[in-house]
Parts: sequence; structure tokens; C-alpha cells
Amino acid sequence: MIVELRMLVYSAALLFVLVFIQAQAGISAQGLSEMAGNRDGMAPPTGFAGRARRTVDNHIEGMAIFAPLLIAAVLGHRINHWTAIGSQFYFYGRLIHAPVYLLGLPWIRSLAYMVCVAGMAFIFLSDVGVL
Repeated sequence: MIVELRMLVYSAALLFVLVFIQAQAGISAQGLSEMAGNRDGMAPPTGFAGRARRTVDNHIEGMAIFAPLLIAAVLGHRINHWTAIGSQFYFYGRLIHAPVYLLGLPWIRSLAYMVCVAGMAFIFLSDVGVL
């Protein structure tokens, strides 16, 4: 498997892990009965459970940009060393971003996020033929 698609698969696996962490945080914060219900009227999560929810939301938002850019590069035969580097920047940035977000470390989180954005920019620029 090419490195770009491997990073996409790893990013999806990371999302799976984050969803599991979020579910466990919700159960710890609200209780199993509440989380198993329809959650109508449940207050928004706070503390670690809130950060877990925002981490998952942020990862999904990133994947909604990363995946189509990467798939377009692969299907359009635009993969090159920049798309490989970009996909690795994205995944490893996310791998750092997730635990840093969960721990509530704002400046490091923002730096890791910018690494992800740079990775997506490399892929985009390859898609449009600039790189």
C-alpha cells in the first residue's frame, strides 16, 4: 500500500480510538444508563468528556478535508514525494494533536494542528499541479 493511503487508514484508525475514548469519557461523566439512553436534555459534556468530544469533532472535520484531497491525488495520479510528506504530516500531526487536546494543552495543540494543515496544503498543491 502506498504511504498516502496508509496514512489515511492510520488516520481512520486513530478516529476509531478517539471515538472509543470519547465513549468511555461519556460513561465516566454521565453514567452508563444516561449514555445508553436517547440523551435528550443532556447537558453538554465538560472537562475531559468535553475535550474528548471536541477532539473527535475536530478529527472528523480534518478528515473531511484530508480524505478527499488525498483520494483525488491518488485517483488523479498526482502522488509524489510532496503528497507522501503531506499525508505523513497530517497523520503524525493528528497523532500528536489528539492526546495534547485530550490533556488540554492549548499552544502545543495549535502547533500540532498547523502541522496537519501544512500536510493538507502539500496535498492540495500537488492536486492542482503546483508541486
